[in-house]
Amino acid sequence: MTVLDTRALNRATLARQYLLARRDTPVRDAVAHLCGMQAQEPQEPFTGLWSRLHAFDPQELDEALSGREVVRTHLMRRTVHLVTAEDALAWRARHDTMLRQRVTATYRRELAGVDLDEVAAAGRAVMADGRPRTMAELVRSLEDRWPAPPRRVLGELLVAALVPMVQLPPRGLWNTTAGVRNLPLATWLGRNIAPLPCDENDPVGQQLVRRYLAAYGPASTSDIRSWCGLAGLPAAIKAIRGELVTFRDESGRELLDLPDAPRPHPDTPAPVRFLPAFDNAILGYQNRSRIIDDAHLGMSVAGQRAVLVDGRVAATWTQSDERLDITPLRPLSAPEQEAIHAEAQALAVFHHADTNRVYIATDIG
Repeated sequence: MTVLDTRALNRATLARQYLLARRDTPVRDAVAHLCGMQAQEPQEPFTGLWSRLHAFDPQELDEALSGREVVRTHLMRRTVHLVTAEDALAWRARHDTMLRQRVTATYRRELAGVDLDEVAAAGRAVMADGRPRTMAELVRSLEDRWPAPPRRVLGELLVAALVPMVQLPPRGLWNTTAGVRNLPLATWLGRNIAPLPCDENDPVGQQLVRRYLAAYGPASTSDIRSWCGLAGLPAAIKAIRGELVTFRDESGRELLDLPDAPRPHPDTPAPVRFLPAFDNAILGYQNRSRIIDDAHLGMSVAGQRAVLVDGRVAATWTQSDERLDITPLRPLSAPEQEAIHAEAQALAVFHHADTNRVYIATDIG
């Protein structure tokens, strides 16, 4: 079986993630290809798309959100994701059990004795009038019936697990600060959530695996599980194994992939790219060694923004109204600093048209 080294896996990931070369793909199609974008920080997807698409116009994402083509909702790993309307409807029922389990595991003591189905039914009844509500407003409608759990816990249970919700615009629009107003997913889209299949045939699960591999492969079954948080995909993987190709990584793990998916030569040049906080190009794997060193794994889950140099995380970055600051994680050569500076200037202008000031620290972070 062919062994793919770390550099080969890196170039495959960059190609699948549109980070090896920017694309002319429409925003909605890019979000669909990426299987959604992590979006708990509302402005971060704009940077993610800017780094992946030619001449990205934030207005296109704003229109997709306001036009109900793309939604912000809790999904993979119980985090807020930007996904297409079609994917939200197709995938939500499959994520229900995981979403409940993750909330109840986090708040096991606070939710002891609470009947989740009763809370879910009550939450749906309150939201049936079609009026958007903040989490606090929803909790106020129910706290007399469930006074024991802390308000925050009851709210998270409702909006992140029990009632499929959308976070409505203007939340998530370009350069807009807005609180979260929730509305049921089916109400916002005017379409029902697809139910889980009643038999062992699982076309949605099979398609989920194919879609993941198209955007992240080659990858292991543990990578797939880490990306989505779902434990119930072995049957789907088994059903489509015959159409997949397999590899090994340098540690011997089996990797699955689509036969015709791009796997560029390991020596393919990789441009500097700036990633937003929590980008799935890093977080979409159980084994992230293809893109980030073990010593820096903590920064990705802490929400630090990353700079890719030769395809790997080599620096972090922050931006204010005045300038964009870069902190190297390793020594950078003069050509690397020049390439970083050029990309950073373009990004600074994207965020703040009146400034392109860039500062690269000399100390290693």
